Amino acid sequence: MKKLKGIRWWIIGLIGVATVINYIDRNALAIMWPEIEKETAISKHAYASIISMFMVCYALGQAVAGRLIDRIGTRLGFVLSIFVWSLACCLHAAVRGVLSLGAFRGLLGFSEAGAWPGATKAIAEWFPRQERALAQGVFNAGASLGAVISAPVIAWLFGHFGWRATFLVVGGLGFIWILPWWIFARSSPGAHPWISPAERDYIMGGERPGPQSAAASSAPGMTWKEAASHRQTWSVVVSRFFIDPIWWLFVSWLPIYLADRFHFDIRQIGMSAWVPYLGAAIGSLGGGWFSGHKIRQGWTVDRARKRAVHIGALLTFPSLVIVAFAAQPVLSVIVMAVALCGFQVMINNIQTLPSDFYSGKSVGTVAGMGGMSAVFGTLVFSTWLVPAISSVSYMYVFLLVAVLVPLGVAAMHYFSGTIQRVDLGK
Repeated sequence: MKKLKGIRWWIIGLIGVATVINYIDRNALAIMWPEIEKETAISKHAYASIISMFMVCYALGQAVAGRLIDRIGTRLGFVLSIFVWSLACCLHAAVRGVLSLGAFRGLLGFSEAGAWPGATKAIAEWFPRQERALAQGVFNAGASLGAVISAPVIAWLFGHFGWRATFLVVGGLGFIWILPWWIFARSSPGAHPWISPAERDYIMGGERPGPQSAAASSAPGMTWKEAASHRQTWSVVVSRFFIDPIWWLFVSWLPIYLADRFHFDIRQIGMSAWVPYLGAAIGSLGGGWFSGHKIRQGWTVDRARKRAVHIGALLTFPSLVIVAFAAQPVLSVIVMAVALCGFQVMINNIQTLPSDFYSGKSVGTVAGMGGMSAVFGTLVFSTWLVPAISSVSYMYVFLLVAVLVPLGVAAMHYFSGTIQRVDLGK
């Protein structure tokens, strides 16, 4: 049978495309909100409650999806996740009021959550350690690219077809994605019929397979309670509680911030809201490349991951402070791009920690726990507090999330110790 060169990159490429679709579906509501608000008479206060519904369901979905994907595998797990979230997005076209929008948004959040633990598990299966942060960067670049293209694409669709038809169009993209994924992701690297022996050896060689690693990969995954008994798990859980709200502030509020602060209409939002996410895409790939490059040069995983996180923090913290005081939209948008670039450098390397600490059927579980914690942090810092604080000044919103940067970095250091494989036998 003919072999496909670099199939691991085809796999992560498809996952990246799924993330693009994820963010187009997710961002459509915020981008078209001014018009939806007019037609449905749903208030801005209700919008904040609807975001809360999405985030609570997203948090629950992270934990459930992590365990589920560890049990049924990444192939079927991704199909189930993207089928349901695409259906949920299409259902937005039938919204009539707060209850229907809240229900459809909750379903969207619960099902979209599967992408992140699924991607972390797929990366652990398909990539050796020195390439995992870069693979995570490709995946996260999909989120950034989705955010980049969603604003102009949705603005164009809205202008030609209206908001209800737009939800149907973007929701249909996920159904199309399922077919190539089902074909390419047919098995793990060890049994995939299209993988070359050289690539299989390269992937497995990154783990230095032996009796212990073979036992680890075949052993049942940890339960949530067992995972929580290891302080390394808390390195993921607590650092993401503080760091992730930075990203979600932009995802949920950037279009509304531009409308409130600088009086942008939907066309102007579509022309501007993509710029910060271009910086995020650069950070995704750059942060992943940096730590992998240093590991190949002989750095330990511990030193490479932590150095990347430090660089990201040094970009993000001062940029958020500058945005807090920016009076011109051009300056604000450009500096936001720097902030999100730094954020992605940090989060790419933090999101690889579950596969650095654990192996086999525990990776998705720990990644899901980290994702659930990230959402609870987002609910507190980027959902519930923003409406009240922004009514006074957006300056305080950006100063608040700036403080989260050193808190997240400190949590990673305190709980992780030396970043290395955890001996689950102890």
